[in-house]
Amino acid sequence: MERKTADEYPQELLDLFHEYQHGDIDRRSFLTGAAKFAVGGLTVAAIFESLTPNYAWAQTVDPADKDLKVGYETVQSPDGNGSIKGYLARPAKGKKFPAVLVIHENRGLNPYIEDVARRLAKAGYLAYAPDGLTSVGGYPGTDEKGAALFRTVDGKKMTEDFVAAAKWLKARPDSKGKLGAVGFCFGGGIVNQLAVRLGKELDAGVAFYGRQPGADDVPKISAPLMLHYAGEDKGIDAGIPAYEAALKANKKKYEIFMYEGKQHGFHNDTTPRYDAEAAKLAWQRTLDFFKKYLK
Repeated sequence: MERKTADEYPQELLDLFHEYQHGDIDRRSFLTGAAKFAVGGLTVAAIFESLTPNYAWAQTVDPADKDLKVGYETVQSPDGNGSIKGYLARPAKGKKFPAVLVIHENRGLNPYIEDVARRLAKAGYLAYAPDGLTSVGGYPGTDEKGAALFRTVDGKKMTEDFVAAAKWLKARPDSKGKLGAVGFCFGGGIVNQLAVRLGKELDAGVAFYGRQPGADDVPKISAPLMLHYAGEDKGIDAGIPAYEAALKANKKKYEIFMYEGKQHGFHNDTTPRYDAEAAKLAWQRTLDFFKKYLK
């Protein structure tokens, strides 16, 4: 399938697909709403297919890369769903590494997130990407099924699973004891929550277009934060002023970057919302941030 870019779609259509991906409308409602854009021989089914992820595009680091060790590990989570399985990637050479927890969008541990873990491992980190869908059988192979399953998981228990994964990762014998977290969409919100929950146990957090915690929770944050936002993401962006005001008032270390004109999901290189320039810049900023606080 030919890769398209966000500027080839009307913003109204992108917003409609965003609602579908986040469970605000079902597939039938999306198809109904998208019908008016099906012109000139273009079908609604073709529009839908062109907007859904193509994971052949996500593999920037080969899972068989000889410089890496990769595999799956299960973490016990007694306060959550009992256990959580995830993808662990680390450099093949060396004994101890700074650690980074990688937290997926609201669709589970898909190939894009596994690739992000490998990208971090290539940069010298011990990276673990837990699957919040573990309790319902794990990521089912497609984002559509993943999103449906995601809505069946107890949110509070899933958060406890990520907390357990973070503590496990930090305490591993091949961890240097410095812990970072990076998350996207739902995962960005979880990074903000982990900053609240873990306090001084978290050394750096990077949230891509993530929901913000309440102002009352900000005093509990200890980790420096890097917050990436997309200009065309009204729902998430509405929470920025209050969050920034609370971070300032509590003298927290933070950096905010706004990528004007870009879509929610601009780092995810499997959909048309991906923006190569913004993704590259945001990722370099993320690596520089982790290098400063974790290495």
